[in-house]
Amino acid sequence: MQRPLIGITTGLSEGADARQAVDHLYVAAVERAGGCPVLLPMTARAEALEPLLAQLAGLVITGGPGIVRGLVGDLPPDLPPVSPLRDAADTWAFEGMRRRARPVLGICYGMQFINACCGGTLYADVQAQRGTRPHSPGRNHHQEVRHPLHLVPGTHLAALVGEADITVNSYHLQAVEKPGDGLRVSATSPEGLTEGLESEDGRLVGVQFHPERMPGTVWDRLFAQLVRAAG
Repeated sequence: MQRPLIGITTGLSEGADARQAVDHLYVAAVERAGGCPVLLPMTARAEALEPLLAQLAGLVITGGPGIVRGLVGDLPPDLPPVSPLRDAADTWAFEGMRRRARPVLGICYGMQFINACCGGTLYADVQAQRGTRPHSPGRNHHQEVRHPLHLVPGTHLAALVGEADITVNSYHLQAVEKPGDGLRVSATSPEGLTEGLESEDGRLVGVQFHPERMPGTVWDRLFAQLVRAAG
């Protein structure tokens, strides 16, 4: 079977020697699932990216810094805002996939980004605004954060995972305040935070945790489903 091309967004370091980079775990997850990983450049113009987007069969929007649109409150000092270059490139990639009705998987920042693009809102600092416990190692004395996940019955995510409750990792400071248009909640944390979003047709899937950091578990199915939908 021919491997479908799956685009993977990248991060951008700051400063004069700015570099695009991405955690290799995303690449490995897409490859294991049967896709061909393609790292997306951050171009200055949409038309420079469009020929590549036309060839992609699916997209992964990876983790990243602070979302700056749809915010409730102000970003905390320990969460830098996303660069305008990445914000624009991610927007072009996401809109390009939506126009072509191709599947998108958003991870952490990626889920929040999808929500904001669909008109939803985000807590800028959910720990301060909702009084939750730390959901990031950086605020947990650099110790790993894990918590139970409740999957909403009747959702695509629940059907894919096949388990009502499961444990996941956590690396976020922001969180969904209100889902965007056409999105429904597919998973929640014990504190009631949105941990999963999806469109009714399942073409848009977002998770607040990092499935690429849990290889060999049920979360490999997220990438496998993306590749199947792309193929």
